[in-house]
Amino acid sequence: MNLYRAHVLICGGAGCLSSGCKAVQEKFIAELKAHNLENEVKMVETGCIGTCDLGPVIVIYPEGVFYKKVAPEDVQEIIEEHLIKGRYVTRLLYERPVSGEQIPFYNEIDFFRKQQRIALRNVGIINPEVIEEYIARDGYLALGKVLTQYTPEQVIQEIKDSGLRGRGGAGFPTGLKWEFTRKAPGDQKYVICNADEGDPGAFMDRSVLEGDPHSVIEAMTIAGYAVGANQGYVYVRAEYPLAVQRLEDAIKKAREFGMLGENILGTSFSFDLEIRVGAGAFVCGEETALLASIEGKRGEPRPKPPFPASHGLWGKPTLINNVETYANIPVIINRGADWFKQFGTEKSKGTKVFALAGKVNNTGLVEVPMGTTLREVIFELGGGIPNHKRFKAAQTGGPSGGCLTEKDLDRPMDYESLVAAGSMMGSGGLIVMDEDNCMVDVARFFLEFTQDESCGKCTPCRIGTKRMLEILIKITQGKGEERDLEILEELATTIKATALCGLGQSAPNPVLSTIRNFRDEYLAHIREKRCPAKVCRALLQYTIISELCKGCGLCARNCPEKAISGEPKKPYTIDQEKCIKCGNCLDKCPFNAIELK
Repeated sequence: MNLYRAHVLICGGAGCLSSGCKAVQEKFIAELKAHNLENEVKMVETGCIGTCDLGPVIVIYPEGVFYKKVAPEDVQEIIEEHLIKGRYVTRLLYERPVSGEQIPFYNEIDFFRKQQRIALRNVGIINPEVIEEYIARDGYLALGKVLTQYTPEQVIQEIKDSGLRGRGGAGFPTGLKWEFTRKAPGDQKYVICNADEGDPGAFMDRSVLEGDPHSVIEAMTIAGYAVGANQGYVYVRAEYPLAVQRLEDAIKKAREFGMLGENILGTSFSFDLEIRVGAGAFVCGEETALLASIEGKRGEPRPKPPFPASHGLWGKPTLINNVETYANIPVIINRGADWFKQFGTEKSKGTKVFALAGKVNNTGLVEVPMGTTLREVIFELGGGIPNHKRFKAAQTGGPSGGCLTEKDLDRPMDYESLVAAGSMMGSGGLIVMDEDNCMVDVARFFLEFTQDESCGKCTPCRIGTKRMLEILIKITQGKGEERDLEILEELATTIKATALCGLGQSAPNPVLSTIRNFRDEYLAHIREKRCPAKVCRALLQYTIISELCKGCGLCARNCPEKAISGEPKKPYTIDQEKCIKCGNCLDKCPFNAIELK
C-alpha cells in the first residue's frame, strides 16, 4: 500500500466532463508517470466539486489548493511548479468576482466557506467508484448501528425527532411518511428513490448520485429495515447516464461487501436494490406517475388518497423519498437528531442543496442551512450578478415555483417563507435573472415547458395550460389586450383548484408570480407594444442613427432580407416592414450606429 504525499482531486461531475476534464486527467496520469511521481502522487476522480462555471477543476491536497479552468497544456506546469517545487501556479487560482483578490485555498473561497455540507458531505471529495473511500468517511456505519442497536420503531423516531422534511418539493415530514409505511398492513413493502429530476436548471440529485451513490444505497437500506421492506428501486432518468453508471457500480460493490442482498452484515435482515431508468417525462417526478412507470404503464398520476404509503407499487405499501432526502439519513443516524436540528429554522430543519444557475458569477451546487437568505446565496456564495447588472428576480422551485424579487432578497429560504412569498422550495433549482430578462418571456418559457410535459390526463392541465400559453405568446408578439391579464389569472386559479396532481396544480405559479411582481412589464407589452428588456423579438425595432452612420454599407450587405438601403457615405435606413429583427446589423456595425428600441 502506497503512502502518497499528495492527492490530486479532479472534478468528474457531468459539468466538468463537458468542459474536458477527461483530457486533463489523462494528461495528469501521463505526466505523473513521465516524472516518476505515480507512486508519490495519487490522481482521484471525484463527483461534482460544486463550481460548475470554473471547470475543469483541480484541488491538490494536503494543502487544499484550488485550480480553475485547467487545460491539458497546464498540467506539466502544475506538476513541475506545485508538486515538485512547491510553488503555486497563480494564474490558475480562483479570483473573487468583485475585488479580483486571488484565493489559493479551497476552504477560503466564499463559495465553499459559507456552506454547511451534509447531503453533499462526500461529493467532490471521494472517488464514487471506490467503496473503501466511502467506508473511510463513516460509510455504512449508520447501517451497522441500525441493524445491531435499533428497532425499526427507534429508527423512525430518530428521523421524526430530527425534523427532516422531504427535499423533493412538498416538504412532508420524512419520519411521518416512514411511520405511515411501517404501520400500513401488507406482506410485501417497497422503498423507492425518486431520482427523476426534471426541473430546468436543476442538477442536485444528479450530482449526489454521480458523486456519492453509496449514501443513497445505505439510506434506502436503512429505510427498508425501518418500514419492513426487502426490495428497493431507484427511478432515475435516462438523461443521467453517468449517474446510472456509477449507481450500478455502487450497487454491485455494495453486494460484494455484504451491504446489500441476503443477511446484510451477518444479520437476519435482507434487502436489495434495482435501477429503473425513465424516459425523461417530467410528470414521472410525481410519485403516483412514477409508480405507474415502474409498473410498465403509461406515466400518469392518479387521484390521492389512497397514498403510496398504503397503496403504492403494485398496490403494496411503498415509501418514496428523493435523493437528497436519503442522503441526509446516514448522518442523522450517526450524529443524532439533536445535531441535525441545530441547523435550519424552527419548522425547516437541516440544510438545503440548491442548483445555482443563470445570471450569477458563481454557478454551481451549494448546500446551506435552511433559513439562509436569498441575498447570502446570490451575492456571497454566488458572487453577485455578472457585468455589474442589476438583480431582477430569482425563480425558485422550477416550473412549479415562482419568482422572488429585490424586496425578497433578505427573505429566509425555508419552506414557509417561500410559500408566503408566492413561490416554493421545490427540489432546489434556483435560477437568477438580471435586468436583461423579460419576465413575460420567463413566464412563457416555464409554461411552455409544463404544457409540453403535461401527461394530458386531466382537462384543467391539458387544456388550461394550453390556453394560458396561447395568451402569453400573444402578449409577447404585441397582440395582447388588458383583459388578457384577468383571463390569465382566472385560468390560473381554476387550474390550481382542479388539476389532478401537484404538477398541474402548480403549473400556473410562474405566471401568477410574474403578473403580481411585474405587472408593469406586462402592461408595457400590451399598451405600448414594447418589451422593456428588449427580449421579445416581435416587439423589437432596429433603427439607424443618422448622425453616427458613415454609409459604409456593411449592415446592408449582412441583412438577409435586404431591408436596409442607402447610398455610400450617406446614412442608411431600415425598412421596418421587411425587418425580421435578426440583429445582424447591430452585430456588424463598426460605428455603433444601430439602435435597438
